[in-house]
Amino acid sequence: MGHPLIPAILSVGQIRRETGDVVTLTLEGYGRPFRFRPGQFNMLYLPGAGEVPISISGDPGKMDRVVHTVRMVGSVTGLIGRLKKGDPIGVRGPFGNPWPVDEARGDDILLVAGGVGLAPLRPVVYDVLSRRKDFGRFLLLYGARTPDDLLYKRELHRWRGRFDMYVDVTVDSASSTWKGNVGVVTALIERARFDPYHTTAMVCGPEVMMRFTVRALMEAGLKEEKIFLSMERNMKCAIGLCGHCQFGPYFVCKDGPVFRYDTVKELIWRKEV
Repeated sequence: MGHPLIPAILSVGQIRRETGDVVTLTLEGYGRPFRFRPGQFNMLYLPGAGEVPISISGDPGKMDRVVHTVRMVGSVTGLIGRLKKGDPIGVRGPFGNPWPVDEARGDDILLVAGGVGLAPLRPVVYDVLSRRKDFGRFLLLYGARTPDDLLYKRELHRWRGRFDMYVDVTVDSASSTWKGNVGVVTALIERARFDPYHTTAMVCGPEVMMRFTVRALMEAGLKEEKIFLSMERNMKCAIGLCGHCQFGPYFVCKDGPVFRYDTVKELIWRKEV
């Protein structure tokens, strides 16, 4: 979007409330096709409030809009979540290293998401389904705290109804009205059918969830170099100038947010990094 430090001013179009503290905004008015790759992020800016990095959660094939799913956990995201249709918002991007969808052609694709971590993986779903014949089995394993915390419920229902995609969902806890799985998302890996020697796994969620997911995937036979993680940490400038997102020798904004596991495995198990 032009100069990397100058935001374009877009306007809020569609607003969808996903959960009590998560909203999906469709932004309009960019003026030319918005091109991004799954896994990249934008910096969203509100005058007088600040700027935050948010993964792009829309369809890469629909270049007339910019879609973000935002969890309202801080002062800036709280204000973003209260925007109304037609309100302006500044957008810089796209930035960052994407998911390796093109490189995974011919492989089975296994997505493992925890909580709001489904948002950065949703563009992968759109991308893979748009060229389904390029890939082997396509699996999405998704876990959330409760049924009320599940994102994109209507899309999950549609995806589960497809014959060319496997979707399994679990929650940490639920009432008796919930008829699905209860337990951690790693438990879903054991019953998912994929070829571990020809599978690319993409994982996004809380860091503790990603650590245990990596362990479960490797126990299932996946190699370290076929596992990819999204590490969104403290990004401020998005172009590697400020140093806020330094992660060992890497800058998350430039070298990530998507990392191959074997390049960061010594870092993600260190709590002080």
